[in-house]
Amino acid sequence: MTKKIAISVPDDVAERLAEEPNVSAFITDSVRQRMAGERTRRTLRQVGFQLTDEGLAEAGRKLDEAHAKITPALRAKAAALLGEASRGRMTIRD
Repeated sequence: MTKKIAISVPDDVAERLAEEPNVSAFITDSVRQRMAGERTRRTLRQVGFQLTDEGLAEAGRKLDEAHAKITPALRAKAAALLGEASRGRMTIRD
């Protein structure tokens, strides 16, 4: 079931939404991603993790730094290794 709602958004958000062919699908996907993150954080807290805004921000920065180190050559090498492994032909190399 779906429900039609009207929302007000800042101009920059409205401009971004105007680029989407299906605004409802875009917003639905975005909200579901947010909901999944909230569930994950709630679950982590329930099992004892101490999550803080500062800690999450630091983790995000570290993840961004790690992603920045992935060069096209490294990505191609990883793809080749994954292809070999999926075909059962992987050999151990240095």
